[in-house]
Amino acid sequence: MSASLFIDGVWTEGSGKRRGKILNPATGQQTGEVPFVEEADLDRALAAAQKGFLVWKAMSPVERSKIMRKAAGHMRERHEARAITAEQGKPIAEARIEAALAPEHTEWNAEEGRRAYGRLIPARASDVTQISLREPIGPVAAFSPWNFPVNQVVRKIVSALAAGCSIIVKAPEETRVARSSW
Repeated sequence: MSASLFIDGVWTEGSGKRRGKILNPATGQQTGEVPFVEEADLDRALAAAQKGFLVWKAMSPVERSKIMRKAAGHMRERHEARAITAEQGKPIAEARIEAALAPEHTEWNAEEGRRAYGRLIPARASDVTQISLREPIGPVAAFSPWNFPVNQVVRKIVSALAAGCSIIVKAPEETRVARSSW
């Protein structure tokens, strides 16, 4: 079983030849390979994130919420707790909990994104109106630890998306489940 990079809506093997082994922590046996990201891959990911940001930020919070709720439904249908165990070593009971919580995090953020209101700030003068608006600011870079390979990635992704930002995630080398389960 090999992993790929997901860049600009396409699974790719990456631009380089370097690959890392995916080992089952229980047996030490190799179960697959993962490509290492090269500078050219990162450049493509940054360009795609900027392109996606322009689309995502223009979308209303209600529309973003609908898409995120749909994604949560797909997560419930497709979760792979056994993959978390095989690739990361987490006990199956804990892996099932992690897989079950990912759609919950997604739905919570989908609703919070709808409440990204601004504020009317009391001014010092009667002829002044002060307003604070929350707006998407651009693509986000996120890095994830190995110990919760799905939920740490999901939390970062859905927080950025709920705020109207695109995101590039660097999942941990120690497990590829965050890139391939959903």
